[in-house]
Amino acid sequence: SKMQKYLLYNTVEPEELPTLRELSTMEICKVWSGMSRHIYRQLLQKKAVEIGVGSFAVVPVHANVAEEKVLPVERPMFIVSKSLKMFYNLESDETKIPDETPIVHPDFEEIAASIHFRHEIVEHCVQETLLCFAGALRDNKEVEFLFR
Repeated sequence: SKMQKYLLYNTVEPEELPTLRELSTMEICKVWSGMSRHIYRQLLQKKAVEIGVGSFAVVPVHANVAEEKVLPVERPMFIVSKSLKMFYNLESDETKIPDETPIVHPDFEEIAASIHFRHEIVEHCVQETLLCFAGALRDNKEVEFLFR
């Protein structure tokens, strides 16, 4: 399964990341900004986007706005997949994607077209970045993933 490859028993070796080694930092950033715009558009359409290590989704939360006042709001969140959490012993709040939310996979062709890259490059770049992410989890490294 897609998820399986991110459950790592060994450290990620450089040869497992051929695309990332070929691309410049600028190009990798370009791929991920295309990816994040794509995810954003899906979220606006009330869809969740599954990317292998988890899903981006809009979930209902309760915001405390004033004394005794709670407002139901919707918040975009990244929800780490259950098997990844168990495998790496991660702790996080139990957040569920609402049942009525359709779950989709990224459309790499569309993302590639929007940034004028070949779609294989976009797909491999994303998968290898997630492999690095899983490798950092495996080695207990701190990871910062920033999305606008």
